Amino acid sequence: MVKKMDIFWAFVIGGAICVLGQLLIDLTKLTPARVLVFFVVAGCVLGGLGVYERLVDFAGAGATVPLPGFGNLLARGVKEAVDERGLIGVLTGGFTAMAGGVTIAVVFGYFSALVSSPGMKE
Repeated sequence: MVKKMDIFWAFVIGGAICVLGQLLIDLTKLTPARVLVFFVVAGCVLGGLGVYERLVDFAGAGATVPLPGFGNLLARGVKEAVDERGLIGVLTGGFTAMAGGVTIAVVFGYFSALVSSPGMKE
């Protein structure tokens, strides 16, 4: 059963991650693409060190949905694959862990392209 405080902390932590990203874009010369890469790499490093799992335990979806959650998922997939398959898991674990999320993104992106009218920005 989900408690109200669980929802509150998911909202606060997820929102704080998003605010940090917006501040990095607004207050630095970093492009959105570089901020994206920073968040994914930070999540991967923190996940590899085991730090991000504590944040996930505390904030739930507030920590797993944003970009650092994706990096954490990659790190966890690699760790599990290395434990199961050895060194080849370094190459295969991340792909296995993220396959579902990437598939959903491609499918929804395709359907969005079908219903939208593409055009050049002016």
